[in-house]
Amino acid sequence: MPEATATSRTENSRFPLLVPTIIAAIYFLAHMATATRYGYFRDALYYLTCSEHLDWGYVDQPPLIVFIAWVGRHTLGISLPALLLWPALAGTARIVLTAVLARELGANKFSTALAAALAATPAVWYVNDHQFAMNAFEPLFWTGCAFAVARMIHTNNSKWWIAFGAIAGLGLENKYSIAAFAFFLLAGLLLTPQRRFLLTPWILAGGSTALLFFLPNLLWNIQHHWPFLELMRNIRASGRDVVLSPGAFLWQQILMMTPATLPFWLGGLYFYFSAEGKKFRAFGWAFIFTIGFFLVMHGKNYYSAPVYPLALAAGAVATEKFLLREHFKARSRIQMAFGVAVFAWLFIGIALLLPVVLPVLPIDAYIRYQAHLPFGVPKSEHNQDEAILPQHYSDEFGWEDMVERVANVYRSLTPEEQSRTAIFASNYGEAGAVDFFGNRYGLPKAICTHQNYFLWGPRNYTGEIVIRIGTKPEDARDYYESVGVVATFDNRYAMPYERKPILLCRHRKKNLQTDWPDIKKWD
Repeated sequence: MPEATATSRTENSRFPLLVPTIIAAIYFLAHMATATRYGYFRDALYYLTCSEHLDWGYVDQPPLIVFIAWVGRHTLGISLPALLLWPALAGTARIVLTAVLARELGANKFSTALAAALAATPAVWYVNDHQFAMNAFEPLFWTGCAFAVARMIHTNNSKWWIAFGAIAGLGLENKYSIAAFAFFLLAGLLLTPQRRFLLTPWILAGGSTALLFFLPNLLWNIQHHWPFLELMRNIRASGRDVVLSPGAFLWQQILMMTPATLPFWLGGLYFYFSAEGKKFRAFGWAFIFTIGFFLVMHGKNYYSAPVYPLALAAGAVATEKFLLREHFKARSRIQMAFGVAVFAWLFIGIALLLPVVLPVLPIDAYIRYQAHLPFGVPKSEHNQDEAILPQHYSDEFGWEDMVERVANVYRSLTPEEQSRTAIFASNYGEAGAVDFFGNRYGLPKAICTHQNYFLWGPRNYTGEIVIRIGTKPEDARDYYESVGVVATFDNRYAMPYERKPILLCRHRKKNLQTDWPDIKKWD
C-alpha cells in the first residue's frame, strides 16, 4: 500500500517489479491454460504459410510476424501451445513494461503493482494475446517508444533518441501504425517545454536508426509499388468496415479496455495535464491525438489499444498520489482497505467479461453465456453480422473439417487428374488451412489470389481441373464450363461467409496463367 513517508523511488522495496512479475506470470499461465480450447486462428495459418516464403515484406503486413513464425517453426514447433506462447510472452512483457513506465513517471511500489494490474485487466489484450498476430506485439513498441522518451526526460539525456529510433524502426517491421503514434508523440513534445529535446542532433541519429531498421521493408514496398496502400484503398472502397459514430467509438473504447479501468486511464490523462505530471505532458497529448485520429479516420476500435499503457501507467501514479494526500496519511487502514478494493474492483471487472475474450468455457457454454450479456459484442466488419460467435472465436473453427472435405474430393479423382488439379481458395484463411492441414491428407499447396498468395502465383496450374473453396456455384459458372457441388461445409461456429459448398470445376474458360493478373484480390 502507499506509504506516507515514501514519495521517492529510492525508498521502494528491493524488488519493485516482483508483484508485476507475479501478475504477468498469472496472465501468461491463463493464456497457456486455454491455448488448446478452440483452434488455430485464421491469420496464424496465413503467417505460417508466409514463413515458408520469407521476404522483406508482404501485401498486408511487414515481415516481423512472419519471421517470428519462421523462428517458431524451426524451434518450438507450430502446435497451438507452441504458437500461442509468443503472443502470451508479448502480453507478459507488456504488463512488466507498463509497470516500468509507471516507475519512470514517479511510481512507488503500490502504484508499480497497480500499473501491472491495470495492464493485465483490459479485455482487448486477452483477445490479442490469444492470437498469433501482430496486435499482440504492437503495445511493446508503442510503450517502448514512450519509455525511451520518459528516460530522456527523466535523465535529460538526448541520446535516448537512438533507443527511440531503434524501437520505432523495429515497430514498423511489425505494424505501420506506429508511425502515427511516433508522430503524435513528437507533436506532444512540441507542445510542451520538453520541445528542447527536438532541437538536438541526437534526434537525427534516432531518425536514421529508425530508417535503417525500416529500410528493407521500405525498399520492398517501393519495388512492389506499395501494395499495402492499394490494399487499404480497396478496403475503404468496399465499405465492409463498420463505421462508428463518435459516441459509439468512445463507448467501445470503454468496453474494449474493460469499464473497470475507466477511472484509472481518465485519472492518468488528468495526471499528465496536472502540475504534478507536467514534465510528461507530451504523453497526454499523444494519447488524445491518437484516440482522436482513429475516431476521425473511422478506425476499428482496437487500433487505439496500444496507446493505453501510457494512460494506465499514469493512472496508477495518480491513484497513489491521491492516497498520499494529507487526509489519508494518518489513516493507514483506510489506505489498506482502498488498495485492496482497487485490486478487487479490477479483478471482478475482467472476471465478468473473461469468457468473451479468452476461451475459458466450452463453446456451447460460451454461447449460453453470451446470450445473457447486457450488451452486444462489438463487430468491426459487416460480414460478422450473422455470426453466432465474435470473429476472434469464429475464426478458430472449422478449418481442419473444411480441409478434410476437400481431401475427400481430391481423393475421388484419378491419380492423373490429381496431378492437374488445383485447390483454389477464395481467401488467405482457407488457403492457409489447406497449406497447414493438407500435409496429413496428401493435398498439394493451395493457390489463391488474396493478399500475398497473389504474388506466389498459380504455379503450373491452368485451371483445367479446380477444387474451389469459398465460392458460390453461380459465381464459379462465370469462369468454368462445368461446375458441380461435391461437398458441403456448414460448421455453425465458423464465419458465415465460409459456409459455402465445395465445388469441383472443370475447363476454365480463360487460362489461369494468363488470367491471374486480372483476378487479384487485395482487400
